[in-house]
Order: sequence, then C-alpha cells, then structure tokens
Amino acid sequence: QVQFVESGGGLVQYGGSLRLSCSAPGVSFNFARMGWYRQVPGKQRELVAQISLEGSRNYADSVMGRFTISRDSAKNTIHLQMNSLEPEDTAVYYCNGGILELRRGAWTDFWGEGIQVTVSS
Repeated sequence: QVQFVESGGGLVQYGGSLRLSCSAPGVSFNFARMGWYRQVPGKQRELVAQISLEGSRNYADSVMGRFTISRDSAKNTIHLQMNSLEPEDTAVYYCNGGILELRRGAWTDFWGEGIQVTVSS
C-alpha cells in the first residue's frame, strides 16, 4: 500500500512563501511522475505542478513563474516551492504519484491525504 507523507502547508499572507514536501517511504519502486494537485470546494481537482523521473516539469499557467517543483535524488521525494502566493492559491494540496502500466497503456495514480494551504489577503 502506498502512503505519502505531506508537509509544509499552513497559513501565509499575500505575497508570502511556503514549501510543500511529499515523500513515499517504504515504496520499493520509483514513480514515473510525481506532482501536486489542488482542490477547492465545488471545483475539480487541478494539476499544479508535475515532474517526471527524468526531471521534466509541467506547471499550471496560473502558477508559472511563482512555483517550482523539484525532486530529490531519493526519487520518491518532491518539493513545491511556492512564492508570491495569492488568495487564489488557497486550496487543499494533494501529492500524487503515477506509474505507467505498459501492458494496459494507462496510468495508475496514487494520492496523499491532502494538506491545507491558506493565503490571506
């Protein structure tokens, strides 16, 4: 069973910074991709940032230039440095890890429990 350890959320003022971290201790394989999604009540969960095992990065337009995702040499640990935070960034942030099942040609995703980020105006 995959379990993620998420940390770094909290309350910050407009323009401030937070750093989210996520690790998957005890997982014996490397996730082909890892990332952070976020969700607010009444809306769909959306991708914030994603990084592949090879280091390719993908960001939502709304966070481009403000957020940076990185991945440790311990491959199943990622960080999200969030700068210039805005009230619109307020959400529950979920860590995600994905593996590609070649036989099915489909991704299997695993999720953390989520961590609250609140940005006050």
